[in-house]
Amino acid sequence: MDDIKQWSKYLLSLPGSDLSYPFGPDTLVFKVKGKMFALIGHRNDKDFMNLKAIPDNVLFLTEQYESITPGYHMNKKHWVSVEIGHSENDGMLKGLADDSYLLVKSSLTKKLQNEVDGL
Repeated sequence: MDDIKQWSKYLLSLPGSDLSYPFGPDTLVFKVKGKMFALIGHRNDKDFMNLKAIPDNVLFLTEQYESITPGYHMNKKHWVSVEIGHSENDGMLKGLADDSYLLVKSSLTKKLQNEVDGL
């Protein structure tokens, strides 16, 4: 997947996911039960996706991959920005998106997690 429409469709397919535009029409924010797990935006002529990650993974990813940087306009300890369509990320971005979703979902109350699991 290398375009925003495909990624939006995928992210919305995750249970309990919804899309909003709190930062304007060009920034897509994906949440599960009101908590953001992904953001798709555009800067420096490139599309990118911000994803939540475990701090140790943030450090590893940003050191190992040229196309992954600390989260743009996010807490740099917990978020990464991943360039969409960069060949270096082929096959990896879906796993990072899934990890972000699961990380945020696991931070929900048990009641909300059960609601998501029931979808």
